[in-house]
Amino acid sequence: MSHRTSHLPPLRFPLNVIRELRYHEASRQLFAIILIVIFAIFGRPSIEWLFWLSTVLIIVGTLVRLWASGHVKKNKQLATDGPYALVRHPLYVGNILMLFGFAITAELWWTVPLVVALLLFYYPPAIQYEDRKLNRLFGDDWVQWRESTKTLLPSWPPAGKLSASWSFKQSLLGNGEPVIVVFAAYCCYHLFTFLP
Repeated sequence: MSHRTSHLPPLRFPLNVIRELRYHEASRQLFAIILIVIFAIFGRPSIEWLFWLSTVLIIVGTLVRLWASGHVKKNKQLATDGPYALVRHPLYVGNILMLFGFAITAELWWTVPLVVALLLFYYPPAIQYEDRKLNRLFGDDWVQWRESTKTLLPSWPPAGKLSASWSFKQSLLGNGEPVIVVFAAYCCYHLFTFLP
């Protein structure tokens, strides 16, 4: 049993294996990267306006992730500024936008249902775990922040400062986000080469 599921009631095989996989952060991230690579390799965009529309989703998702990664203070301080003033899980919002963008860009019938399945499998437990952890670490501050910000949809007015200082160093060292930006840009370019 991992530290993410140790507080949950025990389950029997195979349900325990499925639950462990759903809570496993590295596999969630790895599957997302693998999906994007598969979409880039097998995708054959042919509708130009659809390509550009889905590329906007990818760019927005990438920028949201980049913005969030420069504000998050992983387990040291509750991040309530920047994108965290709008949503509790902006990195997940960025992931969702990117995945849907790549799924649509690929123009393959199975990509969107696969992304929906991946999101439904991984994200509810990931969000529950993160919320429990933040509540445990930051107590009343987290409760107050949770009441003023939604999980994935932007809250308005913002619960904190949108213009607080962003850190490239934090983004790079904390999440390796600039590397993800380059990866996403390359995959977009690869798909672009298939446009008629």
